[in-house]
Amino acid sequence: MELSPLGQEQARQLAAHLRPTHVDAAYVSPLRRAQQTMAALAATNGYQPVVLDDLREVDFGAWTGLSWEEVRTRFGCSPFEWLEQLSQDAIPEAEPVEAFRDRVARAMERITTAHPNQTVAVVCHGGVIRMLLAELLRVPLPTMAHFEVDYASISVVEFCPPRTELVLLNRTPWRRQP
Repeated sequence: MELSPLGQEQARQLAAHLRPTHVDAAYVSPLRRAQQTMAALAATNGYQPVVLDDLREVDFGAWTGLSWEEVRTRFGCSPFEWLEQLSQDAIPEAEPVEAFRDRVARAMERITTAHPNQTVAVVCHGGVIRMLLAELLRVPLPTMAHFEVDYASISVVEFCPPRTELVLLNRTPWRRQP
């Protein structure tokens, strides 16, 4: 899927917001919307991203391409419980949760090993962000349903083993702040 005009504007505002932030390395999912978001960051901030296949969104199997209402109608469950459904491998034809976890853990290991004590930008997807946070914070994946992760948002994690600290979650530079 392409970024919508709204998504393109959100990516531009995200890039402008991050302009003063020093970034040592950047990684991006191979999927189109993440690539387009990263393109705005690269154009504004000079990022030279590494495409990392393991950062692609979870494969939702039979749910792929459906609206929330279509999921509810066809599968008789609330799509807003997708993390619980995914963690129970209850979404037909979806990527098994253990395979998803392993894939995201590989990406995290590659990034943290290559860039100790550095600032790294990662542009990926809501499911991947939630899985990364679940792994880093050592909490069950369904717990991440309590945290909002908007498009073109910023979350910051300080990873200094054995300590991991969630410093910022879901900062949306494109949203008017109260």
